Amino acid sequence: MSRLITPSSAYPGLRIDGARLSRRIARLAEIGAIEGDGVCRLALSDTDREARNLVCGWMRDLGLSVTIDRIGNVVGIRDGQPELAPVMTGSHIDTVATGGRFDGSLGVLAGLEVIETLNDAGIDTRHPLAVGFFTNEEGARFAPDMLGSGVHQGALDLEEMLAVTDINGCILGAELQRIGYAGDTEVNRLRAHCYVELHVEQGPVLEQEGFAIGAVTGVQGISWSEYRITGTSNHAGTTPMHLRHDAGYLAAAISTEARNLAKTMGGSQVATVGMIRLLPNLVNVIPSEALLTLDLRNTDESLLREAERHMEAFIRQAAAREGVLVSNRKLARFEPVAFDGDMIGLVEQTAERMGLTCRRMPSGAGHDAQMFAPNCPTAMVFVPSRHGISHNVTEYTSPEALAAGANVLLHVLLNRAI
Repeated sequence: MSRLITPSSAYPGLRIDGARLSRRIARLAEIGAIEGDGVCRLALSDTDREARNLVCGWMRDLGLSVTIDRIGNVVGIRDGQPELAPVMTGSHIDTVATGGRFDGSLGVLAGLEVIETLNDAGIDTRHPLAVGFFTNEEGARFAPDMLGSGVHQGALDLEEMLAVTDINGCILGAELQRIGYAGDTEVNRLRAHCYVELHVEQGPVLEQEGFAIGAVTGVQGISWSEYRITGTSNHAGTTPMHLRHDAGYLAAAISTEARNLAKTMGGSQVATVGMIRLLPNLVNVIPSEALLTLDLRNTDESLLREAERHMEAFIRQAAAREGVLVSNRKLARFEPVAFDGDMIGLVEQTAERMGLTCRRMPSGAGHDAQMFAPNCPTAMVFVPSRHGISHNVTEYTSPEALAAGANVLLHVLLNRAI
């Protein structure tokens, strides 16, 4: 017989089963496994479908009511009082092409572990508890990133996102249909009582400074752009340097300037040229075309705009000097997001009550949580990443650290749900 708990009896000794959590993470990592203990599970691929089926099965096994919305987001809800908004957690299960097993998956599977822990203890809550995983969080196949959660919370338009194509011309909406996850639940309807996401840090700070838990204060702003440079293909040996219109040269110049910009601005500014493709891509031919991406991030919106203006002016002037043409399109643009102060404090206090050292810190990466922040009190819990490595097959967080983060998540959710 389950018991409806009150804030004064919030089961301070209750803990998740860390071994069970690790087993689920390992099982999910088998889907899309690649050499080096990594995972390739691009959004809406066949491996994504297989992973979705597995997680949905786990949700149903735990007694959750599972819904799928029109952009393919999946939400499992544990009953509470139906008139109350759900306390929500979750993340994503898609990966980059050379990803690890913890990024995103931890947040989803820790949410299921919280549900199972409460089920095992016979604990009911006033607010329903919801666990979600969101379509195309990584943006590795379709742009922008945080696409599913953005549509879910009304920051992105459903029809526009259904029409997005990947680099091979595959349409997102058609791929949803193909894998069987084009649901019928309407988007931009669910407003949570609060949202809390557990995630690996994906950076070195917690490990280097010796903290067990990060209480995330917010997410820095993100600007993704794609540039197509058109020059003139010619012989690499016979064309004098002053007569070249070299698309590859400008691509390299943009990459170098992006690094210089970040160094000059300092602070939280980072800049990355993550992808360059040259045509005809031959050793002895001047490139006629280059396609590249530019990723700019900063915790300060005014400084992010400054970085964007600087790079736009540099590219325009450098293209004129080289005699090449440049077109660009914006892949993603999100302003910095601040999380709820009370929720941040709750994460911090919960960790400290459990004897875990905790540090307040911003997130350098984008997360689904930032899409919830405008609509409900939101927070994130970080656990350390070994050597700060993520988006890499060697990504690793210890079972003890995973369990510590999941236990903080358990008690933060419980605090808000009872």
